[in-house]
Amino acid sequence: QVQLVESGGGLVQAGGSLRLSCAASERAFSSYAMGWFRQAPGKEEREFVATITWSGSHAYYDESVRGRFAISRDNSKRTVYLQMSNLKLEDTAVYYCAAARSDGITTSLHRYGSWGQGTQVTVSS
Repeated sequence: QVQLVESGGGLVQAGGSLRLSCAASERAFSSYAMGWFRQAPGKEEREFVATITWSGSHAYYDESVRGRFAISRDNSKRTVYLQMSNLKLEDTAVYYCAAARSDGITTSLHRYGSWGQGTQVTVSS
């Protein structure tokens, strides 16, 4: 399994921006598809936010964040990022990064075998 550590969460006003980072321990980081998921207060399940292929050539977003969030990765630093802009109240959640052994786009959380501990993002009015 890959050890993942998220950072960059915090409190931000609606309309503001944050960048989340997720650092991986695995040397083979570049062979994993990476995803971001979130779990909002009161919700039982984590929901898909964004994913990026191992090479970084393809990314896919949930409709709720498309055009506002951008996922990227730097394989030389074993890090994946989530740039969040124009944040809304409904973006408040604990955000998790995850790794999946996949060659393509992977949106199902069940395909991800390694997870970080999560970082809190709170958007205020």
